[in-house]
Order: sequence, then structure tokens, then C-alpha cells
Amino acid sequence: MSEGKLIVLDGIDGCGKTTQFELLTEKLREMGISVQPVSFPEYDKPSAALVKMYLGGDFSSVPGGVNAYAASSFYAVDRIASYKLYWEEAYQRGEVILASRYTTSNAIHQMGKLPRAQWDAYLAWLEEFEYEKLGLPRPDCVILLSLPLEISQRLLMQRYDGNAGKKDIHEADLDYLQQCCVSAEYAAEKMGWRVVDCSDGENIRSIESIQEELLAILGEVIK
Repeated sequence: MSEGKLIVLDGIDGCGKTTQFELLTEKLREMGISVQPVSFPEYDKPSAALVKMYLGGDFSSVPGGVNAYAASSFYAVDRIASYKLYWEEAYQRGEVILASRYTTSNAIHQMGKLPRAQWDAYLAWLEEFEYEKLGLPRPDCVILLSLPLEISQRLLMQRYDGNAGKKDIHEADLDYLQQCCVSAEYAAEKMGWRVVDCSDGENIRSIESIQEELLAILGEVIK
């Protein structure tokens, strides 16, 4: 029995990830490919309780109030629970697992809390912790949806109908989100992620053009 393919779609909040994730799942199934979609955090499951408390500001009103390693562990617990309960068998059967966010999200959202000189050590810790210690599968491909912060913020406000009060502590902290953009770029280069630019620098590209580029990448991975 051969292992499947794990493909991760990631990016900062408001990059259009959910839309592309849903469209890719549908497209792959239309192509006759057996694919199981998973999305993190799994807010409707008990395993995400600490994540919800963290994002809701129970531990601190700002992201930096919970250090990178502690916050990373909250998300990792949710992932290993999901893997063992819901998609390990499908992965072991050789199916394609398409994930919206994964271990990669810790690199994007937590690494920037640390001094730049500690980033490489954090990435090494993250990989050992989640892939070696916890036993989560390593992705076969990580695709980063890259989008300037000002454009992603416009999309977020559309999602929340202009009500900024609906944002979690990550989404509400612009300095933090700007640091996430820097962290994402660094991690992508360091870890060999594929990067898809979702704008021309001023305006977002069409959903169709982004999806076409994503499908081309997936075609290289799923052979």
C-alpha cells in the first residue's frame, strides 16, 4: 500500500485561500482524482479548543502575548487529532489529501514573533516536532498564495461586511500581519514552497487565472 499525496495551500488571512481550496477540490474530483479535503484549524472539533481560546484573546489580547512555541503547539494538537481521526486511512490508501493550511501556517503566523536570528532554529524545531515527534505526514507540495497586505485587508473586510469587530486577534493586528508576510516569504524560500502571486501588485488577479496556475502545479505533483 503506497502513501498518498499531501498538497498544502497556505497564505495570510484574506488571500483567497478558501475560494481556491474549494474550487480545486471540485476540479480534482471532476478529473476523477480521489481527493480528501482538510482545513485547519478544525474549529468545530474539540481538538481546536486551545486555538479558539488563543484567537479569541482569552490568553492575551495581542498575538505576541503567547509565545511562538506555545501557540504552535495549540495548532499542532489540532492537526494530529485530525490526521488520526479523519484522514490517516485515506492517506495510507494512496489518496490525495488537499489541505487548507497545515504545519506551514505555524511558520507563517508564529515564526515572526521571534528575533530574525532564531528563525532557522524555529523552522528546524517545527519540522522535527510535527513531522518526527508527532508523526504527521510531510507535504509533497506546499503552495503559498502571495498577496500584498493592503489587498488582503480589503478582501477580509468584504468577508466581514465591513465590521472590523469580527476579526480575531491575528486579523486585527496589522503590524503582526505585515510580519506574517515577511515570515511567509522567508519560509517559502527556505523550505522550497511554490509561490503563486495572486495580484499584479495593485489589483487581485481573477479567480480563474489563479486556479489555472494552481492546477498546473498540481498536475506536476499528481502524476
